[in-house]
Amino acid sequence: MIDKFVNLSEAFQGIEDGSVVLVGGFGAAGQPVQLIDGLIEYGAGDLTIVANNAGVGHTGLARLLELGRVRKIICSFPRSSNPVVFETLYRAGKIELEIAAQGTIAERIRAAGAGIPAFYTPTGAGTLMADGKQTAMFGGRECILETALYADLALIEAWTADRWGNLTYRRAGRNFNPIMAMAAKCTIAQTQHRVDLGGIDPEAVVTPGVFVDRVVHIPYGDPPEF
Repeated sequence: MIDKFVNLSEAFQGIEDGSVVLVGGFGAAGQPVQLIDGLIEYGAGDLTIVANNAGVGHTGLARLLELGRVRKIICSFPRSSNPVVFETLYRAGKIELEIAAQGTIAERIRAAGAGIPAFYTPTGAGTLMADGKQTAMFGGRECILETALYADLALIEAWTADRWGNLTYRRAGRNFNPIMAMAAKCTIAQTQHRVDLGGIDPEAVVTPGVFVDRVVHIPYGDPPEF
């Protein structure tokens, strides 16, 4: 019987130092905060994090950085709201940073999940973003070659899950989470609601269970009914 539900302490078994980790969410919306705390407790380090931003305050992703567990971060907004930890580490030369346009990061992740090794985009052409990258002309526009962004681990937040790992998302929570689920060797989802098989309309499944390895049921948030 397939049952992908595990507890938080079991979810991170086998995760290695040096892993590339996709972290879902757009700011706080849809960010798997409890899974980030679980990764902190598990202890893996020397990580490369791929996320929308570089963390806020001293909690969640920012705490992971503050504990010195992240070697490099790839994101679009390293200086979003209150990025005190990232700024301190970056000014001290204690963390590497790779910036990419938000759409480019999303497409690099989607390409990895779709088995596309690289693609051309006009975004960033003629700017510092193009330094060191192959370029070509398409329809009279200069484009730069961007590579797929594969990962060892994806941490995502879902709204509803069944024991096969089929997932739905809620409103803004459907941001980076579905494409990240497809782009990693191991995908761990935290879900607000757990339902029996058949509890999700097949037409409503956003991420099929084939892309999900482990699910942790963490009921919290808004609305409060569970």
